[in-house]
Amino acid sequence: MSTESPKNFAGGWGALKSSMKFLKREGFVKGNKALLKMNQQTGFDCPGCAWPDPKKPSKIAEYCENGVKALTYESTHKRASIATFMKHSVTEMNTWDDFKLEDQGRLTEPFVYNPETDKYDAISWDAAFKLIADELKALDNPDEAVFYTSGRTTNEAAFMYQLMIRMYGTNNFPDCSNLCHESSGVGMAETVGIGKGTVQIDDFEEAEAIFVIGQNPGTNHPRMLAELQTAARNGCKIVSFNPLKEAGLLNFLHPQDFGKMLSNTKTKISSHYYQPRIGGDLAAMRGMIKYILEQEEAKGGILDKEFIEKHTSEFPEFEAKVKSENWDFLVKQSGLTKEQIVEAAEIYIKSKATIICWAMGLTQHKHGVANIQEVISLLLLKGNIGRPGAGACPVRGHSNVQGDRTVGITENPTEEFLSNLDKAFNMKSPRKHGYSAVHAIKAMAAGEAKVFFAMGGNFAAATPDTELTFKGLRKCNLTVHVSTHLNRSHVVHGKKALILPCLGRSELDMQNGVRQKVTVEDSMSMVHASSGSNLPASKALLSETAIACGIGKALFPKDLEWDKYVANYDLIRDKMEQVMPAFKGYNEKIKQPGGFHLRNSAAVREWNTSTKKARFISNEVPDLPIDNGRIRLMTVRSHDQYNTTIYDYNDRYRGIKGERMIIFMNKNDISSLGLKEGDKLKLTSHAEDGKKRTAEGFKVVPYDIPEGCSSAYFPETNVLVGIDEMAKKSHTPMSKFIEITVDKM
Repeated sequence: MSTESPKNFAGGWGALKSSMKFLKREGFVKGNKALLKMNQQTGFDCPGCAWPDPKKPSKIAEYCENGVKALTYESTHKRASIATFMKHSVTEMNTWDDFKLEDQGRLTEPFVYNPETDKYDAISWDAAFKLIADELKALDNPDEAVFYTSGRTTNEAAFMYQLMIRMYGTNNFPDCSNLCHESSGVGMAETVGIGKGTVQIDDFEEAEAIFVIGQNPGTNHPRMLAELQTAARNGCKIVSFNPLKEAGLLNFLHPQDFGKMLSNTKTKISSHYYQPRIGGDLAAMRGMIKYILEQEEAKGGILDKEFIEKHTSEFPEFEAKVKSENWDFLVKQSGLTKEQIVEAAEIYIKSKATIICWAMGLTQHKHGVANIQEVISLLLLKGNIGRPGAGACPVRGHSNVQGDRTVGITENPTEEFLSNLDKAFNMKSPRKHGYSAVHAIKAMAAGEAKVFFAMGGNFAAATPDTELTFKGLRKCNLTVHVSTHLNRSHVVHGKKALILPCLGRSELDMQNGVRQKVTVEDSMSMVHASSGSNLPASKALLSETAIACGIGKALFPKDLEWDKYVANYDLIRDKMEQVMPAFKGYNEKIKQPGGFHLRNSAAVREWNTSTKKARFISNEVPDLPIDNGRIRLMTVRSHDQYNTTIYDYNDRYRGIKGERMIIFMNKNDISSLGLKEGDKLKLTSHAEDGKKRTAEGFKVVPYDIPEGCSSAYFPETNVLVGIDEMAKKSHTPMSKFIEITVDKM
């Protein structure tokens, strides 16, 4: 491992150099050609994050460094073919790290596990579909099967997938939302009546203040930096709350601004940067609200009383709760000074239009839902929902995770959706609440779920309590994964196992000689068409839609004309219109440049809550004591990583090169614990269930993070997250608040 000083800016020549490196490594000509069509209105959507495209995308380069990584990973010349599996047993591949597994390249044909040789053999598509159907039919109850979905899955594939599964008879739909932004959806649904962000991309130009809380856009959503840069240049105050000092929140040098690149002129992003203790954001926001209410009482004219009276409920109770809070308690829990909290509150008070953005730094806590509801309460005080330049902005991860939810990937569907689905397809959907991700793991480990099917993703690596997750997957009668690359979930498998390779987002999807379009929904509810142009990595690949329909046909050959929908995705969208009124005119609307916006009820000040108004919900600020000798750990991505996909071993902005087994710690903690830089540690977590979970071999790296706090990469630290350590109501794993002790090895 080599370490350098962390960078104080994102982008610049380093981003260009990194992009060129990945293009060369995976295939320069093919990758460059495809990049010109990525995020273009007649091209395909980036397979990376869900940040929306600008209204007028650049005709030359509408992508970021991490978009280049995602595309080159998909368009790579490397192949995980039958020759790969003939050379290596599953037992051997299980010893490989996550990078080496996925670096084998694109999967080329369907594979089935052979227990006699401990290797994967080739299998035909028809035989694979029959095996899946036979195993599902053999179960005593449809609820013994679990169907996971990755946020990469397109609307059409997700819709046919959920249709097939509900025809089968279960709502067991754990998905990647359960692991990341579930707290956002639950928190917002209770307070404003919809679990989606209320802003659009144009609002960033009109905002006078943007708060970025618990989010690292420089690595996780790099194209967002262009919006923040424009806002900063317009005089907008950008206020960041993050325990770690992150390069992208400090300064940005846009790699496509050649003039600034030549002069090395960076734009300062955050006008104010606060580093709360891990878990301290709720206390910090409660402190801001307490100060705002005190100033209203002293001076008046701060709150939007007309909005509060007309559009909100429960404000008097909330106001009384906040006023009763003890300042010393809030300051202690936040890890900030009172002066810092007041300074942030003054910025909010003076702003006439404020956006609050957040990501997993707020959601992956026991009080994750309360965090989101505090964000909403802060916005409601000044009527900052439902007007230009203002609103709530949960920044989603994978490119269509929001769209999958919209089209039915949920363990708890509404009665309206199910009734419309039943009418459209003359069927009877199940009504029983299904498993979320955490509950699916428990069910598999207990032997109550016996078939696991994943439409994309890397469930084994993405989930908490790794030991229990592996145990659950291995107890299954059958595990099936629809994938583009080999990953951990393929080598931690059930008694029977299938790998089904699918087309990538950038690849040409031809059905009956006709080029098909798919659709995706971004973080701001824009739905637009995506049509790949690269030749598929193998002639044996099927689209995700064709795979879902192929299984449906094997299960229910007489109940639906499955082949008809594979041949023409327009017919799928016609059916989606019938089920979801918001998609009326679907096939025509996606012909519009940039697609169309799904109506957001909260954005037009319609509140579909229990009170029919936006709600001020009074949550308790948690007391988060840590025993002596213990520290708080939060898991993060490296810069050469997207979700569980590891592109390389570097984390350029944090100064890490050639290593992932590291732990970032405050220099005072390193000293007080008798450690030094470079020491190797064993990490032990202390969950409420009393079970100690350990991870070994993490090297100490001093970093700018509050005392008592630390950070390390996932999936390497997922083993430390107890299965019952999750957010109240949303059941999101507490990956941002793990209580650990460290021991020198």
